[in-house]
Amino acid sequence: MTTAQLRCAEAPELTITGEGERPEALWLEGPRARVDATLTGRGRTWRARVPLTAARWGGARLPLPSGAYEVRARWAGRDAEAVVSDSVPLTVGTALRAQLDGEAGRLAVGPPVDPVYDSGEGQDALERRYAAGAGPLENAVFFESFYGRSASCNPLAIDRELARVAPEVTRYWSVVDLSVEVPPGAVPVVEASPEWWRARGQARLLVVNDWLRRRFSRRPGQRVLQTWHGTPLKRLALHRPGFDPRRMIAVVREGRRWDVLLAANPYAANILRKAYAFLTRPIWVEGYPRNDVLVTGDGADIRRALGIRADERVLLYAPTWRDDRALMVDFVDPATLARDADAVVLVRGHSRTLIPGRDVDGPRVIDVTGYPDISRLLLVADALITDYSSVMFDFAVTGKPMYFLVPDLEHYRGELRGFYFDLVERAPGPVVRTQDELAAALGDSDLPGLFGARYTAWQRAFTAREDGRAAERVVARLLDQGFIGRD
Repeated sequence: MTTAQLRCAEAPELTITGEGERPEALWLEGPRARVDATLTGRGRTWRARVPLTAARWGGARLPLPSGAYEVRARWAGRDAEAVVSDSVPLTVGTALRAQLDGEAGRLAVGPPVDPVYDSGEGQDALERRYAAGAGPLENAVFFESFYGRSASCNPLAIDRELARVAPEVTRYWSVVDLSVEVPPGAVPVVEASPEWWRARGQARLLVVNDWLRRRFSRRPGQRVLQTWHGTPLKRLALHRPGFDPRRMIAVVREGRRWDVLLAANPYAANILRKAYAFLTRPIWVEGYPRNDVLVTGDGADIRRALGIRADERVLLYAPTWRDDRALMVDFVDPATLARDADAVVLVRGHSRTLIPGRDVDGPRVIDVTGYPDISRLLLVADALITDYSSVMFDFAVTGKPMYFLVPDLEHYRGELRGFYFDLVERAPGPVVRTQDELAAALGDSDLPGLFGARYTAWQRAFTAREDGRAAERVVARLLDQGFIGRD
């Protein structure tokens, strides 16, 4: 028999007490995180203390990501099994909300938003309180990246430069929960909380890389910088296949919320202007701040954090998401690829597959879907394997080889999205249809050289402004044009 209780304080934990033989190991396992228990006691009773916090990639120890977790254990000579058998009611803590269903051996973890606000009525009340203009504007920036799933991408690079040149400016980061690590000196605000509504409603500047949500209405004096999150190959917004009047209205409405749009190159500026009907306001073509690290950075520390030796070959597999599936595509068996290529394979799902998916594993395979900043993964990769993802434009800054695995090319091009140009004709690396073809291409050391002219043309078209100083230029314009003030 086992019993369990939750203790939620600054360091929340789950305590399990059992009778009889003590397990060899006990752990809490979720889609993107696992934590091991500390086991004590022998004889009649034993106790397991499971911290509801985790540290990944050498970062800080933070509350577990929201999601469902299983309590698992292993006894000598037996397979792993769930062990908790008693139910424990909801407990509200300062770092997370957690509810244990002991009968099923499952723990549900959620963000620390007071349940009184966790409803349509509660959110309506907060919107009325803060979106209507309560309080003066604050000399602050509200950052959001990929809907709060990470503190990353162009907003992160802009945050770091702003902290360097104007440290007096308050920096808020929108996060889905407190498992998201924010930059030093920044203030995390959990989506849907009163603090989140206040920060978004009173910050003088918003810097986002995707759509604004929850009925955002810009107050007089507020400005919005939309950085977007990639140079587009696949069709976007108004250019997507099919006529959908509601989507068109939503796209136009969204574009009108932005004051400035950031683009990495003139090609992207032209596409984004038309795709979002962003016709009369400025587009800054400054390169991408997130790519500065590809020019100025050193990947040695990232390799160490990932547990990769300096002499190991690293392949990054980073496909885009599909409109017709929630999970990451499974066109690659990463363990087989690692063996055939004699390499470490980093598997990187799209931000849209982070929450519904779960980590893959295998010999010399590391799932880095939850790694906060893909730019640093590009820095450590010796080669990129992708399909239609905009990561192909960013990785070109490094000059390292790219391979394009596109088993569903006709379906994606003809039915799901469509392209702005013919990838097969212009790709700066081999385009293959199967994993066997990919393995052969990776094993041909002469192949990347055959694409030298295409690679040079690709860099000329898409990376001419990527000189390592894009964040510096963007922040200078924000300050010079009064988007944010110096105290």
